[in-house]
Amino acid sequence: MQSGKLSVTQIDDAVRPILEVKIRMGLFEHPYADSSAAESILTDPAHPKLARVAAQRTMVLLRNEDSLLPLKKALASVAVIGPLADSEQEIQGSWGVEKAAKAVSVLEGVRAKLPNARVESVKGADLQRKYPSLVDIVFGIKPAAPLSEDQLKNELDKAVDAARRADTVVLVLGELANMSGEAASRASLDLPGNQQHLLEAVVATGKPVVLVLLNGRPLNISWATEHVPTILEAWYPGTEGGNAIADILFGDANPEGKLPVSWPRTVGQVPIYYAHNLTHQPENDKNFTSRYLDVPTPPLYPFGYGLSYTQFAFSNLQLSGATLAPGGSLQVSIDVENAGRRSGNEVVQLYIHQRAGSVSRPVRELKGFQRAFLDPGEKKAVRFTVGKDELSFWSPESKAWVEESEEFDVWVGGDSTASLHASFRVASE
Repeated sequence: MQSGKLSVTQIDDAVRPILEVKIRMGLFEHPYADSSAAESILTDPAHPKLARVAAQRTMVLLRNEDSLLPLKKALASVAVIGPLADSEQEIQGSWGVEKAAKAVSVLEGVRAKLPNARVESVKGADLQRKYPSLVDIVFGIKPAAPLSEDQLKNELDKAVDAARRADTVVLVLGELANMSGEAASRASLDLPGNQQHLLEAVVATGKPVVLVLLNGRPLNISWATEHVPTILEAWYPGTEGGNAIADILFGDANPEGKLPVSWPRTVGQVPIYYAHNLTHQPENDKNFTSRYLDVPTPPLYPFGYGLSYTQFAFSNLQLSGATLAPGGSLQVSIDVENAGRRSGNEVVQLYIHQRAGSVSRPVRELKGFQRAFLDPGEKKAVRFTVGKDELSFWSPESKAWVEESEEFDVWVGGDSTASLHASFRVASE
């Protein structure tokens, strides 16, 4: 501040949100937490209900061929297979709360849905990390010894046998909780351990397979995308994760989550993000090879992507005007219809692109999203406002936020590949 690089107003603007939270939490009146109350707060019966709903809403249905999901509760037998299938610790993710209520594993969640069915569980694979994470070091966690080759083969054989005996397989794969967080980067996105072998062996049985992923980052699931009919990305859903996953699997909750990242096909595509700048040649050109010769340029799953148990249709994209003055705004509206047989939520997403300017602009930028709940056959108009906040960007030349007079593209839809398009122009002053 004394050097003139920052003003008092800028410092106040940075501090104000922090102070606001502290005031709302009463930290100035009671600055010290009552540790004796922590356990009663964490185990309050109301909290698991909220945790369960929150977990449901974060899960992303990546694939659901032939509408395998939701599963029928009349199933006679299910095999819940995988090194994370009955894990209470891993489902919570890294830096879990020690005094939290008992976590619910995926196996427990499935068994609660099918009290009269035969539900078997086999690990089938080993999932031990070679090096300690920061969490391991801080909490003094000593990793278990990895399984021997004979033990691995025995586990794989048991998993295949269990799959063959079952009507449906729920395969729970992914990463240990301490594989995410500080000091936990990985050089590979492949499924750790021998999980890929387990995946291929179970799929080879010919039984319907639902792949549930517990992980903190996108993994290489290119093979699964081609061979597994259903893939549910559950991330680390917390203490009620097993119940929430079962709610999704058996249709007591509709998947609503959308990908907050572009999902790469392989680690060689990283970094990959939807809001990259334009290249000299359009990426949809059949001869476009500026990035890769051996894999398609687009991600395996785009940013903002996520399926539902119903289908949504977008139509009638309208702008309130073709031009606007600098600092002005316009309205964007679109009709969204539930074209399926179940009620559900769709996250309607608005993207823009500035066609030219003082610097190269990203091909698309997310500038708004709204959740719309629709019953079967219902149609709603969803509206957005586009103005200075959405059209301005930080200029590396002027070192300021600028809004430029230029042509803009608008897309609205269910993910970053939305095709419904319109355009407008910010007029010169």
